[in-house]
Amino acid sequence: MGKRRSAVVIASLIWGASILLSRVIGLVREAVIGRVLGGGEAADVYFTAFILPDFLGYLLAGGALSLVFIPIFNGHLARGDEDAAWSAFSAITNVVGGLLLLFTPLLWLGVPAIVPLIAPGFDEAQSQTLIRLTRIMLPAQIFHLIGGLLSATLQARDRHTLPALAPLLYTASIIAGGLLGGGSMGAEGFAWGVLVGSVLGPFGLPLIGTLRHGLRWRLTLPFSHPDLRVWFVRSLPIMLGFSVIVVDDWILRRQGSLLAEGSIATLQYAKTLMKVPMGVFGLATGVAAYPTITRLIGTGENQKAYALLSGAVRRMLVLAMGAQVALTAAGPEIARVIYGDRLLAGQSDAIGIALGAMSLGLWAWAAQTVVARGFYALGKTWVPTLLGSGTVLVFYPLYTTLRDTLGVTGLALASAAAITAYVILLIAALRRQFPGVSDGYGAFFARMVPATAAGLLAGVGLRQVIDVPIPLVQGALLGSAGGVVFLVVALMLRVPELSEVISLITEKVGRRLRRKR
Repeated sequence: MGKRRSAVVIASLIWGASILLSRVIGLVREAVIGRVLGGGEAADVYFTAFILPDFLGYLLAGGALSLVFIPIFNGHLARGDEDAAWSAFSAITNVVGGLLLLFTPLLWLGVPAIVPLIAPGFDEAQSQTLIRLTRIMLPAQIFHLIGGLLSATLQARDRHTLPALAPLLYTASIIAGGLLGGGSMGAEGFAWGVLVGSVLGPFGLPLIGTLRHGLRWRLTLPFSHPDLRVWFVRSLPIMLGFSVIVVDDWILRRQGSLLAEGSIATLQYAKTLMKVPMGVFGLATGVAAYPTITRLIGTGENQKAYALLSGAVRRMLVLAMGAQVALTAAGPEIARVIYGDRLLAGQSDAIGIALGAMSLGLWAWAAQTVVARGFYALGKTWVPTLLGSGTVLVFYPLYTTLRDTLGVTGLALASAAAITAYVILLIAALRRQFPGVSDGYGAFFARMVPATAAGLLAGVGLRQVIDVPIPLVQGALLGSAGGVVFLVVALMLRVPELSEVISLITEKVGRRLRRKR
């Protein structure tokens, strides 16, 4: 168990560093978008242009493609049958690629008819721009999905470096597209950056890695392949269902198009800021732990697998909830520093308020990236999909109601409520798969909720007392004050996971200092 935990820690460090850099570069990307496109109509259209390409990826289970494929590939490797592993890869990749080559041109032609459904509040000029941007971005999904399968073969072997670097190159390409073409082409510069980046990063880097480590890609279409059937059965619920994890973005953009100019941009900018800790802590933990959890379940060690998963979730949530405090306390200042002065009047404050509302669900956004992997490791993909789709059906009226009453802030609150309900149901369902194993969530939240509330009150309360004209300084003071109170209260309540996180950080820092000597 110690070696397995060590492997997860090492992989977590690789993915944590990559995702941290990716989020930092992502903030640079958002800063460039904010300074080139501003926070009004142009940004609204650009962000909405992602809906249809994302839908194509979702239709082919792109968001969970590697999660479904890794247990299949890993199972063959565990039995020492590498040839069967690559046979499964070839069958699945060729079918997915064929479907992409079929659907992409059809969607490309159908974009004008679909745009009114995506953004019913856009005028004719906005709709025409949306059609043009969407058509540029659509082919990117071919490279994202095939690259995801290539990346999965590397992760199954615990080779994480190139898959972890792929998002960095992708985001850097978007920035380059905006800087090189944004001045003359506007949003089209960013759109071309999306397409080029998908070729270089998500597809190109994993391809290089698999070529180095013995890629055996056979260009055949064996529709009767047993692993293709397994992949299809496990992916079918993801293809048919519309989980809140993905649909939340679509709902926010569609509903935002019915509000005032800049509403979609405000929601997108706020959610991008929230995704920084969500990715650095939640996604890194999930990606790193998944291969080990899969191997444990594959060898029948289910209790150890769930103990590893739930422990990883608790330690990750300590960091995520601390980040929630800082983001909520300093939201408007973060928006001013990152997005610049091309925002609409009062938009930085609106982004900060939306960020605070969304961050009420930050713990759940971070946790779902790990918890859902428990079901994927078991090969039970229907449960997350049904729960996620059911959550959308139940909460969609809330999005509409809160949009009408509270506008952008209402949509942010509806988003937080939907993801919170989904993850509570997801945790309860996963518990039933591992009877007799304690996950420790009850005692954890009993301590962490008061600590988080105390930090939020401190940060928000201090805003009423101090008003420093320099946004960076004001934000640092408010975020730090909330963070310190959160940390002190958590220590007073003796949260064991906090002590574990502090010990891990101290140990890593100590090792680095000793190496430098």
